[in-house]
Amino acid sequence: MVVTTITNHEFGKMVQAAAAKLTAQADYINSLNVFPVPDGDTGTNMSMSMASGAKYERDATATATAVGDLANALAKGLLMGARGNSGVILSQIFRGFAKGCEGAESLDAKAFVDAYANGAKTAYKAVMKPTEGTILTVVRESAQAGLNVVKNGEDDLAIVLQEIVTAADLALQKTPELLPVLKEVGVVDSGGQGLVTVLHGFLEALTGQVVEDTLPDAATLDEMVNVNHRQSAQGKLNPEDIKYGYCTQMMVRIGRGKTVTKKFDYDTFYNYLADLGDSLLVINDDEIVKVHVHTEQPDKVLGWGLQFGDLQTIKIDNMRWQQESIMEHDQEPAQQSAPAAKPADQPQFETAVIAVASGNGIQELFKSLGVTHVISGGQTMNPSIEDLVKAVNESGAKQAIILPNNGNIFMAADQAAQVANIPTKVVHAKTIAQGMSSLLEYNPEATLEANQTAMEANLANVKSGEVTVAVRDTTIEGQTIKEGDYMGIVDGKITNTAPEIEDAAAQMVVGMLDEDSEIVTILYGQDGTKEAAERISKAIEDIDDEVEVQIYEGDQPVYPYLISVE
Repeated sequence: MVVTTITNHEFGKMVQAAAAKLTAQADYINSLNVFPVPDGDTGTNMSMSMASGAKYERDATATATAVGDLANALAKGLLMGARGNSGVILSQIFRGFAKGCEGAESLDAKAFVDAYANGAKTAYKAVMKPTEGTILTVVRESAQAGLNVVKNGEDDLAIVLQEIVTAADLALQKTPELLPVLKEVGVVDSGGQGLVTVLHGFLEALTGQVVEDTLPDAATLDEMVNVNHRQSAQGKLNPEDIKYGYCTQMMVRIGRGKTVTKKFDYDTFYNYLADLGDSLLVINDDEIVKVHVHTEQPDKVLGWGLQFGDLQTIKIDNMRWQQESIMEHDQEPAQQSAPAAKPADQPQFETAVIAVASGNGIQELFKSLGVTHVISGGQTMNPSIEDLVKAVNESGAKQAIILPNNGNIFMAADQAAQVANIPTKVVHAKTIAQGMSSLLEYNPEATLEANQTAMEANLANVKSGEVTVAVRDTTIEGQTIKEGDYMGIVDGKITNTAPEIEDAAAQMVVGMLDEDSEIVTILYGQDGTKEAAERISKAIEDIDDEVEVQIYEGDQPVYPYLISVE
């Protein structure tokens, strides 16, 4: 069967097939997690992201027949529905794909491959520090295979897509050679597996033939994208350590005004700014381009923007001065305590503090520390970009702070902050404990930027421990773990195992304590008990009778006990 053209009909079938295949394999992809914990959610995140994209594509068929328009609808749906880092990366692949086939009525082999290759480039740009051995490797190498076969004269899309799928399978199998942790466990990357599943769905729909899935026998890593790629330089304690001192933001109305001398091209626009600093984000549509960059030359940033259009908004903050102010404030006596909880029925906030958390007890603790809105989610259920944007836009506040409390939500939170209707900052708390610790530095009277700086600076002051059950046998980081054993995980690293949960918890805390430790907090979850938490508390006090142990009902899923040390 020779296929030379992808029309709107074929494209729709490919998208829907990929979404269905991801949904069918979500549980399998969820199991692809280096750590043998019951919270792998890559499959859920990618399948829900793709399902959102597929719905937007289906809805668009009522008014659009051009493949370019349907691809744009797919990209928008993926972005709004993107959950977790894997979902955000998938959305960026198809954002680039849509840009690559913009305006196309249909796609021949070259047009399809060019669009897919543009998707690979866009995905790499979305991550400031790309990590090989992840979904990024799979998309890059499979795109290159497509370019090669078309360059050699092949115009049968069935053959071209088969080459892309074959290259993706091979790239996926190579991921353990690129990431030592994958090689140790003997597995492949789960985000890459998700993309391979999408491509298999595309091929099956295009050819009408069932393609055998290439499924590894074991697990992989569900989050190898460097989630710290957007960490702000403002978080550094010493102002002199801030390399680029001016947080510069502008919104340019493309092609408008008297200063225009250049036609807007994303790559040209982005590349110039990339040389001026770091923490760069450039988002645009046909009318507006938004820029965020940390630089020493804000004048050059603004001057560059003026060459493409007039400046609708400008914001420049001296981050060194902000950090100096924070340090001076920290040295003042009588540091303010955590703010009192705001009434739940308060209609208007100057600043909305939005936290992501699961468990009624944990949610109430966040509110007592000054959080104004809680989004239910976290492990196993990451909120989408749309969920986060909706919470910000409907908060009734003038500005907002987002606390993801989970590293796998960072990218979605960062994207949401950029498209929200009000100024929004993200405090990159990886854990519930970090989120709570950061709130001790929240000051309702401070600026949004100053709060972000102070709160992120406090993240390092707490050690975060989790106790959960191993869901399979494995060997990782030199430890042999048996299914059914309980594991202590400290700041993302498995530190100990034991057959009994209380022993695992006590052993974990021993490794967390040091001479500066003052407070240990135990949050018992749905699978934990207050009585067991009290026994763990006594074991801790027997080790160090000078630490204060606090026990709260968290009601969280997945982890029977969350234990922090400050």
